[in-house]
Amino acid sequence: MYESYKFLRVERVDGIVTVTLNRPEVKNATNPEMHRELERVFPEINADSEARVVVLTGAGRAFSAGGDLRQMQEGIDDHGRWIEAMGEARRLLSNLIDVEVPVIAKINGHAVGLGATLALFCDITIALNEAKIADPHVGVGLVAGDGGAIIWPLLAGHARTRLPLLTGDAITGAKAAEWGLVTEAHSAETLDDRVEEIAQRLANGAQVAIRGTKRALNMVLRQQLDAMIDAHLGLETLSHLSEDHRAAVEAFVAKRSPVFTGR
Repeated sequence: MYESYKFLRVERVDGIVTVTLNRPEVKNATNPEMHRELERVFPEINADSEARVVVLTGAGRAFSAGGDLRQMQEGIDDHGRWIEAMGEARRLLSNLIDVEVPVIAKINGHAVGLGATLALFCDITIALNEAKIADPHVGVGLVAGDGGAIIWPLLAGHARTRLPLLTGDAITGAKAAEWGLVTEAHSAETLDDRVEEIAQRLANGAQVAIRGTKRALNMVLRQQLDAMIDAHLGLETLSHLSEDHRAAVEAFVAKRSPVFTGR
């Protein structure tokens, strides 16, 4: 079990399933293959009768840099692939919140874009104090439509989260904990031990009660996701077709700052 993954490392020890995003050379940015692997790993965990808790983290010094900017031109050139990716994004988030056991995000480094969304959709989020957490879709001319505009306000409120979502600016793990965007923030020296402590406690707890409580807690998130995700992905698709997004991708390839025209 858990052997058919190329860009994820998945292992189970004593009921704790650790899913590691494993592209450290690009800060664990997601490519199409990793995107599809993330979509199917959570149902596979649900089918594992020995799984009691999940830890989601990143290889190396980053959690995830989100979508691989080097491949955005492919999305512009192949709109069919973009539509496929939007369907995968919807199923990925749905599958993540439907994992029956608790999911802990160990945010061991920067969590950006889709990386931040993945982390924040987890049940418990333990972040490195210095980790940067950001949803910079607007910086590349895209709507924050793949879950960020749902989960940030739900966790920390609209007043606090409107500014970072509209500017794409990052906040630290420590600030995210202060806001209530993540559960806790810790130093590099204590992060691993704290995640292990929580994972062991959940793995050894009353499983029927824990799973039922998780399901109850996620009912509001499930309602929010089902009510809004298609519209949000549609808005992101409209922005994907904009001249501003094309200009941002061209500027990234040319290693210069984009000039937006509002079209």
